[in-house]
Amino acid sequence: MTSLRPAAGRTAPARAPSFARRLITWQKTHGRHDLPWQRTHDAYRIWLSEIMLQQTQVSTVVPYYARFLAAFPTVSALARAPLDRVLELWSGLGYYRRAHHLHAAAVAIETRHGGEFPREAATIATLPGIGRSTAAAIAAFAFGERAAILEGNVKRVLARHRGIEGFPGAPKVEAKLWSLAQSLLPQEEIGAYTQGLMDLGATVCTRATPRCGECPVATDCVALRTGRVAELPAPRPAKARPSRAIRVLLMERAGSILLEKRPALGIWAGLWSLPEVDLAADVARHCKSRFLANVTVGDELDPIEHGFTHYRLTMHPQRVAVRAWPPRAKRRVSSG
Repeated sequence: MTSLRPAAGRTAPARAPSFARRLITWQKTHGRHDLPWQRTHDAYRIWLSEIMLQQTQVSTVVPYYARFLAAFPTVSALARAPLDRVLELWSGLGYYRRAHHLHAAAVAIETRHGGEFPREAATIATLPGIGRSTAAAIAAFAFGERAAILEGNVKRVLARHRGIEGFPGAPKVEAKLWSLAQSLLPQEEIGAYTQGLMDLGATVCTRATPRCGECPVATDCVALRTGRVAELPAPRPAKARPSRAIRVLLMERAGSILLEKRPALGIWAGLWSLPEVDLAADVARHCKSRFLANVTVGDELDPIEHGFTHYRLTMHPQRVAVRAWPPRAKRRVSSG
């Protein structure tokens, strides 16, 4: 029978630090520590940052985050605010459905939870616009709950480190990544670990030109060892995006432009925008029947291209001189 003990006079080799421990150590020295939402354990402020950071770069989010908090310093203040004001402060940040969900979740916290932010990830995930990963991040940073995250950067880190094939958004691949993320959780310092995962994906294990020489977990990275860093994770399967074209009306009179509020559902929901009409429509007739306005149709301006997740939109601006504003039009002056 062979003994598993080291021979006399010899020391057993030290066990390599775990994935989590290496990441925590790295984050404390090389991670990000000066972002505004890292200076608090307030769940409301952490939640706001997590929602704003979805699909948006940190440098873009920082000024919006400060302005938003100045207007709505608490979840109760956000819940009491008119949706129009919330959308106004969100304007330019994009993906406006996030702002709708943010407001709806604040109302839910106020009405269903007595204004107190839920502490458990499972409960947080029941709020509008908060998925499993975002709920886990909030619970980890605000309350120290041991919960796994799996946002886009983290998927890339784990797929490369363990050599996981396939598009991370595919159900089977995502299920494998969730299982892996859960298995790697440390017993302690969950906040530093969670932040480390985010920081590693955002600053080192990037989509293009990753800096593998600076990675704390490079020694056992499957993608690096097999020369597949550029291949993993697999990209989203190619799918042609349909196109749509509309005409937008630049209705002007005495330096003012007519805007109308968009429906509560659909693109740019609830925002104020230029009126739209089909490309083939008679603009003068449309304005007379739709707005009760007498107009003179002017020049068509250069088209504007805009890409959405699922389709491309071409807008054809049309100048329209208005002789008198419609009876229901109200003058609004921007506060800047």
